[in-house]
Amino acid sequence: MKQTLRYKSSSEETEKKARKPKASSKKQPKEERGFESPVYNVQRIPIKKLRANEYNPNSVAPPEMALLYDSIKSDGYTMPIVVYHREDEDVYEIVDGFHRYTIMLQYADIYEREGGMLPCSIIQKPISERMASTIRHNRARGSHNIDLMSNIVAELTEMGKSDKWISEHLGMSRDEILRLKQITGIAALFKDKEFSKSWEV
Repeated sequence: MKQTLRYKSSSEETEKKARKPKASSKKQPKEERGFESPVYNVQRIPIKKLRANEYNPNSVAPPEMALLYDSIKSDGYTMPIVVYHREDEDVYEIVDGFHRYTIMLQYADIYEREGGMLPCSIIQKPISERMASTIRHNRARGSHNIDLMSNIVAELTEMGKSDKWISEHLGMSRDEILRLKQITGIAALFKDKEFSKSWEV
């Protein structure tokens, strides 16, 4: 029986290589290899066990809240509320998603439809990291709440966090941090000596 040899063209070889994912030569740290994003473990939590945090002003204009209600009414909850579990009180403090939480509090039809339960993604981080997380969530959505950011910068500074730490964790520039400190009008916020040593132009 006669065999026919078929040679692969260069384009076929190229396509095959393109389909095959390249193995990363960079090794992941042990803590990253075992990391699982909180969103893969969303939990249904009774709204009565949730509460607002104490550092976010949480102000939204009525038209935006009405639009959020319409969105949740039509599409349901498509994003979980990000919360921190305070085990000492067995309550869940909101890190991100206060307005989605507020909609259920204010609208009985949403509360009844959802059975008084909210989808929540739980993070376990210290207060400074939770504050930074709130800012990151807001900035990632394009939100720019001056009151929120200036209040959090003030509180983080009073906790002893340097301007360099604030910049790295909140994604803020040197000038932005200084402007937010000026808004608060608290002289103590400008005592960070590490700032001038750590920042170089």
